[in-house]
Amino acid sequence: MSFDVAADSYDRFMGRYSALLAPTFADFAGVRAGQRALDVGCGPGALTAELAARLGPEAVAAVDPSEPFVAAATARHPDVDVRRASSDDIPHPDDAFDVTMAQLVVHFMPDPLAGLSEMARVTRAGGVVAVCVWDFAGERAPISAFWQAARKVDADVQDESKLPGAWAGHLTELFEVVGLRDVQETDLLVSIELPTFDDWWEPFELRVGPAGAYVGTLAEEERAAIRERCKRILAGEPITVTAAAWAARGSP
Repeated sequence: MSFDVAADSYDRFMGRYSALLAPTFADFAGVRAGQRALDVGCGPGALTAELAARLGPEAVAAVDPSEPFVAAATARHPDVDVRRASSDDIPHPDDAFDVTMAQLVVHFMPDPLAGLSEMARVTRAGGVVAVCVWDFAGERAPISAFWQAARKVDADVQDESKLPGAWAGHLTELFEVVGLRDVQETDLLVSIELPTFDDWWEPFELRVGPAGAYVGTLAEEERAAIRERCKRILAGEPITVTAAAWAARGSP
C-alpha cells in the first residue's frame, strides 16, 4: 500500500488518532530516559515526536519508505536522524537501539516477518521491539464504521480486517515466528471527539491508505451511499470515536 500522499492529508485522516496513540504505545514499550529508539514506518512523525520528547531528538532515529513523509518528519524534527528506507532493509547496524517501534505499520509492511526480523536485528539483546495495529477484525478501528458501511454497499469490498496483526493474537504469532522472546500482547485505547460528521468523513476523500484508495474507485452514487450509511452508524454530533489497537512487545 502506497502512502505517497501529502503529510497534511495523512495528519487529517489518521494522524489525529496516531498522535493520541503514541504516548500510550510508548508507555507500553517502556520508553524511558537514557534509551536510544528507532521509529520504523514513522510517517510524518507522530510517534517520532513522542520519542523525541521523552528521550531527546539526538537519541531518536526514524525510517519510512514514503518520500513526502520523510520530508515532513525531517522538517518537523530536524535533530532526529530521519531516513528513507523500507522496513525490510533498515539502514542501521546490529544492536543499535534499546527500543525499536512500529506504530500502525506492520499490516502495511511488504513482508511483516522480514520487517520484524530487521527490527529485532537493530535492537540490542534484552531491548524491546514493539508494534501496534488497529483492531480491524474486532471493528474497533477509528474507521471501522466506514468498512461496515462499505460492506453493505459492496459485498466484494476488501477491508483491512485480514491484514497482518489486525486481530487478537496475531502479532504474538508473528513475534514468535521471528524468535522474539518474552512476548506480551494487549490492546491500547484512544478516544477523540469530533465536532461534526464532516470532520470524520472528509479525510476519506484525501485518498490516504486502503480506505481512501477505495473511495477513489467509487462512482459518485456509491460514495454517497457509503457516506450516508456511515452517518447513520455514527448517529449524531459531536462524534466520539473510541478505538483500540493490538500491541505486542518482545525482546531479541
